Amino acid sequence: VDRSDSSPSPSSRITHHARLGQIGAARKYFDDLPVKTIASWNSLVSCYFANGRPTEARNLFDEMPERSTVSWNALISGYVKNGMIAEARKAFDEMPHRNVVSWTSMLRGHVEGGSLSEAQALFRRMPHKNVVSWTVMLGGLIDHGRIRDAENLYRQMPAKDAVAETSMICGLCSDGRVDEAREIFDGMRFRSVVSWTSMISGYTHNGKVDVARKLFEVMPERNEVTWTAMLTGYAQCGRTDEAWRLFNAMEVESPVASSAMILALGENGDVSRARDVFDLTADKDEGTWSAMIKTYERKGYETEALSLFRDMQQQAEWTATTTTVKPNFPSLISALAVCASLASLDPGKQIHGRILRSGLDGDVFLSSVLTTMYMKCGDVAKAGIVFEAYRGERDAAMWNAMITGYAQHGLGDEALRVFDRMPSSRIQPDSVTFVGILSACSYSGKVDEGRAIFATMKPKYGIEPSTEHYACLVDLLGRAGLLNEALQTINGMPVEADAIVWGSLMGACRSHVNSDMGEVAADRLLRLEPHNAGPFVLLSHIYASKGRWGDVARLRRNMRNHRITKSPGCSWIEVDKRVHMFTGGESRPHPEHEQIVRKWDELNSMIKEEGYRPDGAFALHDVDEEEKVQNLRNHSEKLAVAYGIMKLVPRGAAVIRVMKNLRVCGDCHSAIKLVSKVIGREIVLRDANRFHHFKDGSCSCKDFWIDSPPFASIPGVIMSVHRAQVVLLWNHMESRTAVVDLEVEWTIRPVLRSNFQISSPSAPPSPDFKNNNNE
Repeated sequence: VDRSDSSPSPSSRITHHARLGQIGAARKYFDDLPVKTIASWNSLVSCYFANGRPTEARNLFDEMPERSTVSWNALISGYVKNGMIAEARKAFDEMPHRNVVSWTSMLRGHVEGGSLSEAQALFRRMPHKNVVSWTVMLGGLIDHGRIRDAENLYRQMPAKDAVAETSMICGLCSDGRVDEAREIFDGMRFRSVVSWTSMISGYTHNGKVDVARKLFEVMPERNEVTWTAMLTGYAQCGRTDEAWRLFNAMEVESPVASSAMILALGENGDVSRARDVFDLTADKDEGTWSAMIKTYERKGYETEALSLFRDMQQQAEWTATTTTVKPNFPSLISALAVCASLASLDPGKQIHGRILRSGLDGDVFLSSVLTTMYMKCGDVAKAGIVFEAYRGERDAAMWNAMITGYAQHGLGDEALRVFDRMPSSRIQPDSVTFVGILSACSYSGKVDEGRAIFATMKPKYGIEPSTEHYACLVDLLGRAGLLNEALQTINGMPVEADAIVWGSLMGACRSHVNSDMGEVAADRLLRLEPHNAGPFVLLSHIYASKGRWGDVARLRRNMRNHRITKSPGCSWIEVDKRVHMFTGGESRPHPEHEQIVRKWDELNSMIKEEGYRPDGAFALHDVDEEEKVQNLRNHSEKLAVAYGIMKLVPRGAAVIRVMKNLRVCGDCHSAIKLVSKVIGREIVLRDANRFHHFKDGSCSCKDFWIDSPPFASIPGVIMSVHRAQVVLLWNHMESRTAVVDLEVEWTIRPVLRSNFQISSPSAPPSPDFKNNNNE
């Protein structure tokens, strides 16, 4: 073959195929070469490594008739790029001759693998060091937060290039020492766009946005990272309007900048404008999709987030030949969080399948999110399978996911068994763990066990009980009827009791109809949170159950005078990917309301034969018995269950899954238990406090449903799930510090405005506490 001087070499052609992912073409070209040089062998080895096929790369390396130091360096570098540090070190130790590139490649491997002590030992042994070696070691120290050590190393460097200077700027800024970073920046002989951007980012991360903007304005050239750094700076300090003006001033709006703008607008609550930015971004990458999904999920637009995730999946399938758009970790976590919040099990299973096909099931974060998703969707068995199948080292968040999940299902024994296994895994319980295990004891009536665990927190585990832990203990005692001991616990707290603690006592007073102590707790609650409807609602229930209708009327007047409204009761069920909403009463009925009521009447007749009698004590209005029965008949959870029985054909005894934003009432609890018996199907109801698994006439809560408000809810009324544990695992992934917020208010609006083609009206009624059938 006649090759001119301008023809690409065999090595270049192989490298070209590798960059395009055309491994087969690269191998065919290599096999057809009449003469195979060491360079061509080296290129093909690197090709396999670059495309994630280290085994083939090693096999090819072993076939080489001769090897040079460059060959060994390619092997070490390839292993490092594939995260195979042990294999890289073995090759490094075996190679006959090493040069500075060999040492630096291995040094980089230890730094990127997190083995800083190994990196330092290797660095000290290096016979010769170049500026790259020094810079790699410097970066390792900075990445591990050892800024003082990095400073000392920086001073020792015989020569410093722009990369080393920029690394030191980043390190000092991360330590809050922006003035010292600026001294290095001002002394640089050559400043790249990376150096300018690092200094600007340092200012924005330390709250000096205006100084950053001045530097931004005098930059000789900017890239998309610079614009994004400035946008993010404005967003972090809440100056969204300035971020928006800067965004509109960009000559070319890159996906990176669009993602930053979407997140900024979302954090400021401007979700509509964030969506406009997303729609107008021409070249969306996975970061753009993830930013919009994350914004939807964090701002309570759960169904929109799930719908957008589906669109992202379809986009990935349409562009299967590229890797520009595909569900990534953040989008997967957000989508699973939404499935957990809406208790949408089928979409959650589909996402789980995608994770398995992508080989991501070995990631501890995703496994934790999956565990929580299954728990929130009521599939305890599947959550246990995910947890037990994980073969890596479980972190505290994953153990907490199981413990808190069992707590919500009232499975105290199972939660205690998982808690007892933690020490053997070398993971110590943290503050969140104790919130979960104390709640498990509370929900399952394990008073002695809960007391004992609380008593060991400080002496055995070194964890000072917080107000959340005291709230759990008060809740535990209150549910068991030990109200005086609960009050003594509050009075003996080392810190001032907050609304959560008093809310736990208030709920216990409601459960055990103690109006005197309930009035004391309500008074303290109203001082702490004067605009919270919870104390009014619970105190009204106490008065109503004692027939004190005058006091009930007085509370309602106070609520109206102070413009305090109560969250409307609603339940929903997903049927064929459509969410059907039911609200108490008949003000805005479901399109099939008449058929649903007839179905419930049919069920009502069947359960009456099993001994059911409507309990008027849960129709807390001063009306006659007939009207009380009518009110009970229209409770939203009964209508949702009836609809599920109508529509969900029992394929393999399919489980009926219903969600409710408030606590299930006692009459509905009794009725649904018997319904599960007469129809021979399991019914899972997730209410504001916990899960109820109804089967064969029994409930998993063992009729321990009369309980006080959850430990982490706004006192008095409802438990939250909108920012549940799953959601905060996103933050855990980014910061490695997870605070598990188990219960924050259910969001009704997104469900009503869902992309699931909701059958109910576009907005729930806003009933006051008088006409809402006690829901």
